[in-house]
Amino acid sequence: MGLLAWIVFGALAGWLAGLIAGTQRRQGCLLNVIIGVLGAFIGGLLMRVLTGHPYWIGFDLQSFAVAVVGSVILLAIAGLARR
Repeated sequence: MGLLAWIVFGALAGWLAGLIAGTQRRQGCLLNVIIGVLGAFIGGLLMRVLTGHPYWIGFDLQSFAVAVVGSVILLAIAGLARR
């Protein structure tokens, strides 16, 4: 994927994860992108551990779900670290 696609994908995944985790009011657009991209990475690693196969993220619904799950996990870990 191109850089712009990663930014859009990350922003959408981070935004949705923020809504799910209840942290949307504390994060802006740039943080949504960062959380979404890191969440996609974490989700891909998690899929590799669970399935045993490398998971390549593309721009589709399954990859979006993996990125959102990874982003929610990242926000949950960050929430625990803040406490």
